[in-house]
Amino acid sequence: MSKIDHSLFQANAHALQQAYGDCPECGAPLHVRHGKSGNFLGCSTYPQCHFSKPLHETETTEIKRIEGAVCPECGGDMAIKKGRFGLFIGCCNFPQCHHIASLQEKTDTHVTCPLCHEGHLLKRTNKFGKAFYACNAYPKCKYVVNHPPVNKACPQCGWAIMCEKNQASESLWVCPQRDCQYKMPAETET
Repeated sequence: MSKIDHSLFQANAHALQQAYGDCPECGAPLHVRHGKSGNFLGCSTYPQCHFSKPLHETETTEIKRIEGAVCPECGGDMAIKKGRFGLFIGCCNFPQCHHIASLQEKTDTHVTCPLCHEGHLLKRTNKFGKAFYACNAYPKCKYVVNHPPVNKACPQCGWAIMCEKNQASESLWVCPQRDCQYKMPAETET
């Protein structure tokens, strides 16, 4: 059995200090700290010095201007921007104008929300690209299903919609209610 060379683990203990720099308020080294909102850089002399800054920059950067796109609020140019929550379309006149738009399209399914009976279920995508169907009356109504809604009442429990699922190369309509979960073969539209 070979011996472990411990000199490999005795690297400069202050190597990361050079990466993060010194506190601009007191000159002490900055260290990675852990807080309820995540990791951040903080002064090593805390609580004497309260300097801290985000570990990752959260500034919004403009990636590309969209030719011909006009802000509906101020008439300025629109651009694809990257912020801390990902890509979005925003007005170039920020901070005077705060208009933003999502990159993801919302498609109306023309199925009335079974919970509030006022809104329609819209097809949307989450930040990972997975589709879901949510009421357009959000935040007043927070009804959501993960599969395409079908405008047909459940024959077992009477819930106003069913959801279409594909299982083992066959299409099924399934009641989205947890207590019911009634399944039936999908009907072909005529």
